[in-house]
Amino acid sequence: MSENAMKPPQRLEAYVAAAHLDPGLYLVATPIGTARDITLRALDVLNSADVLAAEDTRVMRHLMEIHGIPLRGRRVLPYHDHNAARARPALMAALAEGASVAYASDAGTPLVADPGYRLARDAALAGVRVHAVPGASAALAALSLSGLPSDRFLFAGFPPATASARAAWLRQWSQVDATLILFESPRRVNQTLRELCEIDPNRVTVVARELTKKFEEVIRGTAQELSEDPRMTGLKGEVVMLLDRPAAAVVDDEDIRKALRQRLADMSVKDAAKDVARELGLARRDVYQMALAMGGQAEDK
Repeated sequence: MSENAMKPPQRLEAYVAAAHLDPGLYLVATPIGTARDITLRALDVLNSADVLAAEDTRVMRHLMEIHGIPLRGRRVLPYHDHNAARARPALMAALAEGASVAYASDAGTPLVADPGYRLARDAALAGVRVHAVPGASAALAALSLSGLPSDRFLFAGFPPATASARAAWLRQWSQVDATLILFESPRRVNQTLRELCEIDPNRVTVVARELTKKFEEVIRGTAQELSEDPRMTGLKGEVVMLLDRPAAAVVDDEDIRKALRQRLADMSVKDAAKDVARELGLARRDVYQMALAMGGQAEDK
């Protein structure tokens, strides 16, 4: 064993810089749980920005206090869903005067299922530079530990609250050929799982809660298995749900013929084959040959 390998962990020397920030809007990602999941650049920006804005001012003040970032007389301006229209003009005025404005949501990356979209849009339209200060994201953290394919994914946000709207929403998005990421209230996870069972009970599903926090938990199984899991009834904290992409549909020749018959009544062979191939995810040439055969049989009668 080498001498270096025997040494205990050493305290790392890190510091917060007080460099001058260029004017513009800085969208600062903050921890989703563990307070140390913040980048040094994010601390630099919070330390140096002329104006601070936050979805919850108490959360930002507490985060700055933990990391030893002084306010130095700066106010933390509230900017959230309920006051955005009233608060945005003051922030836009500061940007117009050449100030550096740092904005952070409660946790994670701003604008990802959090307020800030209109502020960033208006700043960009006004010609103001918008800076991303990347960091923690609950959606990406859940995806990375889910064990589901990550080469293609869709973040769909929160499902609708009402049962009928949520069922239609799930049916629509669960057909997308990608891993589906959604946020859900812990009180509604059970209902969402039951509705998923109506669509595809064998769909591999992951429920991740309290990511990066003390009671982090990741539960994997099919939608049916999770709907029967007693842990789903007592969930607490922030929840991310992930669905595997849908299994490839098995289509037999009779399914293809049935779809073609419906279209050949008022479409050309070429258009009918194109439409059916797109709907069923099949090679157009193969469907076209089947349509030709069916058309020939119909003309002989």
